[in-house]
Amino acid sequence: MCADLPAADPPSYDGTMTDLAALAAAYAALRPDPAMPAQRVAFGTSGHRGSALDTAFNEVHILAVTQAVCDWRAAHGVDGPLFLGRDTHALSEPAWLTAREVLAGNGVAAMIDAAGGFTPTPVISHAIVAHNRGRRDHLADGIVVTPSHNPPRDGGFKYNGPDGGPADTGITGWIEARANMLIEGGLAGVRRAAPGGTPHDYVGTYVADLAAAVDMDVIAAAGLQIGVDPLGGAGVGYWGPIADRYGLDLTVVNDVVDPAFAFMPPDWDGKIRMDPSSPAAMAGLLAMKDRFDLGFANDPDADRHGIVTPAGLMNPNHYLASAVDYLLGSRPDWPGRSAIGKTAVTSAMIDRVAAAHGRAVFETPVGLKWFVAGLSAGDLCFAGEESAGATFVRRDGTVWTTDKDGLLLGLLAAEMTARSGDDPHVRYRRLTASLGEPFYARTDAPATAAQKAAFKALDPATMPATLAGDPVTRVETCARGNDAPLGGVKVSTANGWFAARPSGTEDVTKVYAESFVGPDHLAAIQADAQAVLARLTER
Repeated sequence: MCADLPAADPPSYDGTMTDLAALAAAYAALRPDPAMPAQRVAFGTSGHRGSALDTAFNEVHILAVTQAVCDWRAAHGVDGPLFLGRDTHALSEPAWLTAREVLAGNGVAAMIDAAGGFTPTPVISHAIVAHNRGRRDHLADGIVVTPSHNPPRDGGFKYNGPDGGPADTGITGWIEARANMLIEGGLAGVRRAAPGGTPHDYVGTYVADLAAAVDMDVIAAAGLQIGVDPLGGAGVGYWGPIADRYGLDLTVVNDVVDPAFAFMPPDWDGKIRMDPSSPAAMAGLLAMKDRFDLGFANDPDADRHGIVTPAGLMNPNHYLASAVDYLLGSRPDWPGRSAIGKTAVTSAMIDRVAAAHGRAVFETPVGLKWFVAGLSAGDLCFAGEESAGATFVRRDGTVWTTDKDGLLLGLLAAEMTARSGDDPHVRYRRLTASLGEPFYARTDAPATAAQKAAFKALDPATMPATLAGDPVTRVETCARGNDAPLGGVKVSTANGWFAARPSGTEDVTKVYAESFVGPDHLAAIQADAQAVLARLTER
């Protein structure tokens, strides 16, 4: 059964609260100038994001992007229903309504939550995959209106194609170009009608199918006391039905939905950010950890997870390693040929775990979109990235979702604990005893336009022959799994590695580093990485 704790009075933090009225007014009133790069539609690794207050996410943008999606569907024969979801950010509601107007104007059947609730990203992916399984025509696709874990002032819009996963760069590039063309033309090609929608039981269908991916019976039988914090996001309406259907002793520690997210403690930089991998953002659940055997949380669209054990909040890389180890030892029906998918900046501990189970690793640039085809075809059984996002296949080895599923990864932690008696943290400590302990860090370094441009022309031959005193064994500007450009460089040795790539939205270079020797060795790797970045600036 699911219990709810009494809601605490939301704290007030000076300078962090969003003026929701001003945000709504800006969404409706401000018109982007397509001559301003920051005001154009721009799809990053997870859709178009921005704030209406910056004229970066306004009604004009959503009208144009939704019409562009409709045009792409028409051009590619996608004529089935479109599964439409949204999270709890303030801009998600008006953008969701705008999208429904354009979908109705184009005769697209928009599938909306039957109870008027919020719909997480993985639930949309699951619905697309389920509808299209075995079909060759009348294929479905989806839209999720969400900026993920971003601050309350932001909005986001992402498109998932008929494969259920985040659209690849070819599709998003087309949609982006078409949307900007529509804006430049004064929205002349946008068709609108009264917002329509076909009710769909997202909660019931997703919850009923969970046992196909996770052993819910073993969780219930163990009687684990589980605490869950939806962080005010779209998962809030799912945990109660999950607990009730499967008989779990699960407590939702906070069921408040507030578009200002006033109940959230500030993140490390003082901003409100619903990041379940951040100890600052997870302070509420962490304060309750001794009440439960296990706790987990999700970001507003529930595609990310945060796992809390009696030892505290797990590092995302550590949990992914534990998850891979457990799954490969507990899923006998998974095809032996299926590999583990990970991004190039995710811990190499996963490589060691996969090797210990005789599995290959498929390494890609950042973004779960690179794993969609492999998950669909059965070539991958798990896919994850260091930013606390992952998914895996069903117990019979067939595809579950092709997008990140934070609900699933939380329940997996419960299955792991229930079946083995060891929580994910204990399992990880056992792994480090046998495979070595990694020390991992990500830092942001200032980057000039010249330095960011230099990455595009980077010659691997200019990289150092040693890293922290160890011979360099590999220099990559393209991912070893699919040969796709990394957008930066990764330099590896037998004992560690670093990767650097410029941000697409900020004047910084993201530097990831890992050592299997110790903290001092990690610091030496980071110092050598900074020297490489300095030389890029000088060129």
